[in-house]
Amino acid sequence: MDINLVKAGEISIIKVNGRIDSTTAPLADKIIKETLKKDCLRIIFDFSALEYLSSGGIKVILGAAKELKRKHGKFVLCSLTHFVKETFEVSGLNALIPITDTVESGIKQLGYICCNRIQT
Repeated sequence: MDINLVKAGEISIIKVNGRIDSTTAPLADKIIKETLKKDCLRIIFDFSALEYLSSGGIKVILGAAKELKRKHGKFVLCSLTHFVKETFEVSGLNALIPITDTVESGIKQLGYICCNRIQT
């Protein structure tokens, strides 16, 4: 698993490559929690390169959602691969968690018009 964080204006985009499973979920949780500590209130999870998401990975996402709700923040999942999207649909979480097809549509859903420059 590899996680990249980029800033697009006020939005943090967390792109996950590989798998979030029982082995990698603790590291993903740590990285996401560190991002949330930086007063980041708008997060996009770019899952275009996420191959697999276990129940441990779902727990990480739900933990981030809970923390963002507590801080009155917003988040959206974007560009889910077929398998990951199916995981959310089968679990029924797609009814509770905002999901968009692209990062650009996620930015719009968060109510922020992003500058063309993404900062790393």
